[in-house]
Amino acid sequence: MLSGATAICDHLKDWYFGTANGDWVSMGVISDGSYGIPEGLVFSVPATCENFEYNVVKGLELSDFGKEKLQIAIDELVDEKDEAVDAVLYGGKGSRNEL
Repeated sequence: MLSGATAICDHLKDWYFGTANGDWVSMGVISDGSYGIPEGLVFSVPATCENFEYNVVKGLELSDFGKEKLQIAIDELVDEKDEAVDAVLYGGKGSRNEL
């Protein structure tokens, strides 16, 4: 539980004070499609903060290992999102795949 609270505090600190010039942080934001992350998926990406706004850092190179792990995380989050939507729409009484 503390790690979640710490993450929130870190996000707010970066949002309020901004990131140091030339530095970036990992920030959970709604994806704009960068790094192959589906648009609209909430995901942690490299970002800078200034004046209460964030900007996704573009163009960082990922190793093959990093790309593989990123895709695994994307696939898991998309599956979780789909399950959550099904639970809301179908109330746990099946899914869109069973209809």
